[in-house]
Amino acid sequence: MVMKEEQGRSLFGISLSDRPRWQQFLICSSGFFFGYLVNGICEEYVYNRLHFSYGWYFTFIQGFVYLFLIYLQGFTSKQMVNPWKTYVKLSAVLMGSHGLTKGSLAFLNYPAQIMFKSTKVLPVMIMGAFIPGLRRKYPIHEYLSAVLLVVGLILFTLADAHTSPNFSVVGVVMITGALVMDSFLGNLQEAIFTMNPDTTQMEMLFCSTVVGLPFLIPPMLFTGELFKAWTSCSQHPYVYGVLVFEAMATFIGQVSVLSLIALFGAATTAMITTARKAVTLLLSYLIFTKPLTEQHGSGLILIAMGITLKMLPENKPIITKRALNSSPKTNTAKSTTADEELGELQNSVGEDDERRPLV
Repeated sequence: MVMKEEQGRSLFGISLSDRPRWQQFLICSSGFFFGYLVNGICEEYVYNRLHFSYGWYFTFIQGFVYLFLIYLQGFTSKQMVNPWKTYVKLSAVLMGSHGLTKGSLAFLNYPAQIMFKSTKVLPVMIMGAFIPGLRRKYPIHEYLSAVLLVVGLILFTLADAHTSPNFSVVGVVMITGALVMDSFLGNLQEAIFTMNPDTTQMEMLFCSTVVGLPFLIPPMLFTGELFKAWTSCSQHPYVYGVLVFEAMATFIGQVSVLSLIALFGAATTAMITTARKAVTLLLSYLIFTKPLTEQHGSGLILIAMGITLKMLPENKPIITKRALNSSPKTNTAKSTTADEELGELQNSVGEDDERRPLV
């Protein structure tokens, strides 16, 4: 399949394509950190302080807030460049991941939940080798950095199991299911951006939400959550205000994440989300005054080591123009063939450089 030339990208009116890579990274990461830090505080308040554990229903409400915000951004279905069927599988795993993640907060406290979710960098890297249109392979040190992250997160979670009563097998099963879906999600999104670079972040979020909302109805009806959540929120209507505020912040984070995936790839984005979750974790312990142990500290040290290892530059051989142009041009036919090979090599190198993760 022939890939199109990538279009100019922007984030809430801020042009990204004409900026250096570090500026693209800084802008997208800032939007992501802001959106999900607010999201984390709101989720901690709603689930652990108010004891509302309606993950499917809250995701359903969040979807309608997304659609309203996308409408305010001026996006309509007429601007779509991909068929609707492209987003069916993507929407199923997206809504499943959101619902299971939010629902798991009824069984795991927030720090334990985000630590589990942070391990998704490893399954995302593994799954990237099997997604059509990507078939990604990563250097050994990146897999090692992911393993360090996972071990650090497990240490932290085990410590959290001793210091918090809100920890159960059911929650672990739910969050594990969310991790499996996340491993597909980021790679499917990157594959769509890669195969059709004209795809915008707004289209991705709009179509995923529209197609995904119906997937939330069966689990809400099957579990009876729809009626329970409606009754509880009717008795405490201010919860809707918290949910709308959370969805607005998450919207900024979601669009920023899609920008990171389009520019830097799914695995690099997963590493960035891990850093965000570590910051959210510390804020959760500071704001809600939860005890930290030595095992918590050891886990965080391993997380830092994994992130540092990810930042190591790749030592890939670079094909220079001098080496390519050093061949003699005595034979016209051979020179023509060499020029054609040169063009192919340069195009290959250029495409590889564009998709190389930021380090």
